[in-house]
Amino acid sequence: MSRRVPVFATMIVIAAVLTMIALGFWQLGRRAEKAELLASYTAAAGESAVVPFPIGGDGAELWFRRSAVNCLGVSVIEPVAGTAASGQKGWVHRAGCRLSGNVIATVDLGFSRDLNKPAWSGGALTGVIAPGPRLVADPPVAGLKAMAKPDPGDLPNNHLAYAGQWFFFALTALVIYVLALRRRQR
Repeated sequence: MSRRVPVFATMIVIAAVLTMIALGFWQLGRRAEKAELLASYTAAAGESAVVPFPIGGDGAELWFRRSAVNCLGVSVIEPVAGTAASGQKGWVHRAGCRLSGNVIATVDLGFSRDLNKPAWSGGALTGVIAPGPRLVADPPVAGLKAMAKPDPGDLPNNHLAYAGQWFFFALTALVIYVLALRRRQR
């Protein structure tokens, strides 16, 4: 005697598989969008015009463009792991700069192999807007060395891998369901 296929469970599995496949195709679309975004960041990195530093939000539309700030005071300077323009590993000294009003901007002052806080109390800075947003000083200040410039190539475009995962999940769900149905019919 043959048992019938459970209708409700089959509908749930089919809906889940179709959703996973749709998410896979959505990730493929996101891959193309991300490639366009990275191309625009690469073009922005080549521009020499100075843009205002983004105050609110993440300022993603201005990443990798040149900017300038006038740091009226420093709230904190902390070392964070970083890379020099020469490729040497060490510390980038990151400061919280008070701009007009009570706005605090994050600024990478320069590179050092020394953890000791550099003596810097503020002033005019120019540099490149990096994700965060933060301003990577170019030239560095406070006697520090030049840091590696922010590179749009460092931003990941993982969407092909994510699409593959969704397609794999869909296939796995189907295989498990078919195996469960076979076991049920025994």
